[in-house]
Amino acid sequence: MSTIISRKVTMPSVGIISGTIPLHEEEIFRYMKKTVVKTEFGNALIFVSEMAAFIPRHGVDADRSIPPHMINHPANLKALQDMGVKEVIGINSTGSLKRELKPGTIIIPDDYISTSVTPTIFHDNAIHTIPIIDEGIRKRLIQTSENLGINALKNGVYWQTAGPRLETKAEIRMISQFADIIGMTMASEAIIAAELELSYSGICSVDNYANGIVEKPLVPDEIRKGARKNARNMMEIVKKYVSEFSGSGKGKTG
Repeated sequence: MSTIISRKVTMPSVGIISGTIPLHEEEIFRYMKKTVVKTEFGNALIFVSEMAAFIPRHGVDADRSIPPHMINHPANLKALQDMGVKEVIGINSTGSLKRELKPGTIIIPDDYISTSVTPTIFHDNAIHTIPIIDEGIRKRLIQTSENLGINALKNGVYWQTAGPRLETKAEIRMISQFADIIGMTMASEAIIAAELELSYSGICSVDNYANGIVEKPLVPDEIRKGARKNARNMMEIVKKYVSEFSGSGKGKTG
């Protein structure tokens, strides 16, 4: 049964948000406790262990998955912060905007673009935060992947669309001039993290080509199949990262 916990609980320094990898099922996190955290922005479902705090951004019910445009990013990030998390890693499934970025590629992006409306925790005042992807986390993710012998691209621009629909071919032709991969969640998480002064970085798996990049039609079932295929390498990077940096203070970026 889920538990409502207070904000006073201190947790490991690393939080993870993922939509494609069931982190709570992995052996290293086998003692994760399913927990509901109340915040002023709503409730957030979190799995907690001594190693990390994990949020499944689309929920855990396959028949009632939370679509991208309905995810409560403020609640998710605030819940992690209230539990003592200092840095957050977003695991993201993306589409490739370049023919040379083949499905199966892992990218640790260094920037993002989002021209659609994104969430904010500020509604009464015009607080202008500077969007950022934390360079310290990025470097540690890159080093972790290298130590594991997993090839991950060290740079890339992520373009976020609103979802849940996929993009038209004309939209992809335009977007591909400015970005490398496309998704529906990472920019929103990075923005809320910045507003809360949490350190955030994403790690992205390329699971399909975006609509029109190649001649083969885009099929949703193949996107899901590609995400499952990439999940193992993504999982290994995250497990190694957490085992080295969670709770040790090494992962803190100040």
